[in-house]
Amino acid sequence: MKPDWIAVDWGTTHLRAWAMGSGGILAEAASDDGMGHLSREAFEPALIRLVEPWLTTGRAAPVLACGMVGSRQGWFEAPYRTVPCAPVVQGALVRVPVKDPRISVQIAPGLKQVKPADVMRGEETQIAGALALDPGFDGAICLPGTHSKWAQISAGEVVSFQTFLTGELYALLAEQSVLRHGLGEGWDDGGFDAGVAEGLSHPERLMAQLFRLRAEGLIAGLTGATARARLSGLLIGGELAASKAWWLGLPILLVGSDRLTGLYARALATQGAPTRSLSATDCTIAGLALAAGAFSKAAE
Repeated sequence: MKPDWIAVDWGTTHLRAWAMGSGGILAEAASDDGMGHLSREAFEPALIRLVEPWLTTGRAAPVLACGMVGSRQGWFEAPYRTVPCAPVVQGALVRVPVKDPRISVQIAPGLKQVKPADVMRGEETQIAGALALDPGFDGAICLPGTHSKWAQISAGEVVSFQTFLTGELYALLAEQSVLRHGLGEGWDDGGFDAGVAEGLSHPERLMAQLFRLRAEGLIAGLTGATARARLSGLLIGGELAASKAWWLGLPILLVGSDRLTGLYARALATQGAPTRSLSATDCTIAGLALAAGAFSKAAE
């Protein structure tokens, strides 16, 4: 197999790669060699270990990467581009010096917003892919995850964006706070809906609402499954309350895993806000293909 190019999504905890041909994905591979586990000199060997079956001598395979690999702590820093701007453009790709002649590596830079200060890495590629898959979209794109992003899109550009620590807060509260004692397995849709309603209606009470999960578990019979779902709902509801300026009255496109986009779609539906969803993987590959100049060719 000789791929035309290799797409790479390199985050803090994981490395994923796809061998790309004229007809799309030829093969894929993944490892736990995320940015957070590697010293700078370890990035190239980690990439080679993963994609070596796709490499040949006498030809440098083009590798196009996005994500935390381009951060200050990553393999090679790709400076942020300032919004408003197109999420990804070919001319802004940053070439990485490599030792292995079988690869030629470029990184897509992230985006920054000067005021209020905000940054993204990797999500800009997913946004570019979403716009490639849904041409002409104007409105709000939400990328739920560890650090959820809301971006306003107009005429193919990211006009502004805002980041929320929702996913990370959920993990910290569920795994390290006193609330962990009252959370159980399973899920309760009614509990999630109640949490969304509370978080949206009274975000100023969020700190008290969170502790109430502990108290109700101790003295009011709140089950572990309901507590877990309500915790998620409270945090997502608080995020939606704070991000209303980014989505109220606009078309909304959700980009992420089925599980997360499903929760956000359910929460937004309670506000009469219809949504459409796209796979994060599909958007990542489409965004990298667009940056590589391969998207239009693959669509022909």
